[in-house]
Amino acid sequence: MSNELTQLVDLLEKIKTEVGKVIIGQREVIDRVLMVVLTGQHALIEGVPGVGKTLLVRTLAKTLGGRFGRIQFTPDLMPADITGTNVFNMKQNEFVFNPGPIFCNFLLADEINRAPAKTQSALLQAMQERMVTIDRKTYTLPASFTVFATQNPVEFEGTYPLPEAQKDRFMLKIAMSEPDRDDEMNLVRRTLGPDPPEELLATDAVKCVVGADGLVALRKCLQELTVREEIAAYALDVVRATRSHHSVLLGGGPRATQSLILASRACAAISGRDFVIPDDVKLMAGPVLDHRLILQPDYEIEGLSAAEVINSILQDVAVPR
Repeated sequence: MSNELTQLVDLLEKIKTEVGKVIIGQREVIDRVLMVVLTGQHALIEGVPGVGKTLLVRTLAKTLGGRFGRIQFTPDLMPADITGTNVFNMKQNEFVFNPGPIFCNFLLADEINRAPAKTQSALLQAMQERMVTIDRKTYTLPASFTVFATQNPVEFEGTYPLPEAQKDRFMLKIAMSEPDRDDEMNLVRRTLGPDPPEELLATDAVKCVVGADGLVALRKCLQELTVREEIAAYALDVVRATRSHHSVLLGGGPRATQSLILASRACAAISGRDFVIPDDVKLMAGPVLDHRLILQPDYEIEGLSAAEVINSILQDVAVPR
């Protein structure tokens, strides 16, 4: 392993240590959030209220030295509330741009499915191009701009399903479940102690490990990982198999293939390897494809899930040696 990759692995461990000071348990979630940041992509986080979705993103922003922004999505939220707008300044006798909360490094789109598609679409250009166009003028977002959108998986009253174009821009769907008993007991003890997890962010207990410039360098180090042609072809075949599966109405597109390759490479780095193996592809196929697949209505009525379809495809596609 090269010196650059060794430094990458060491930095990832330091980041996980700092995040772990606030977020109790959720080791797999922390790993996958780091994969998203490493690859410069975006994530959809699903979890019931109280599992720490907002706290996770706030902690990550402090650890990575980025500016944190939060938008509470509601039915009356307008696109201009996200991107910003031009306001007429009476003293200067001209319009002045008032930037919205989207101008940050790490944006938490809280309960994104509570706003209609018109409002959700305000994120499309920003997520794809890291730019925002307002009144025919384009503004550039930070290179590390990352969207973490949250959803409640059990409450659908008053919500709007995410359009396919919106879902396809999220590299991963991360399921954030309740902690196990030991972790939750640890949370209880810390809540009763002098420094509850939520208050640690206001202290110097959580340190910044790497700044915005360092994050760009980390992403370049990731490109040194070896991805054999056979592994890339395997990931491609897995995604293409979703398009012809008898139970799938709409399978993964080309962006899903790119996401699976990027996620597999980041998974190898998180695991401390400088090469990608088929197990990386298998592990990331679910988080990458689950939110992208639309099943045939009759299979959906029968209770078939996207996860079951993905597992079936992984069993059918030949694994490279």
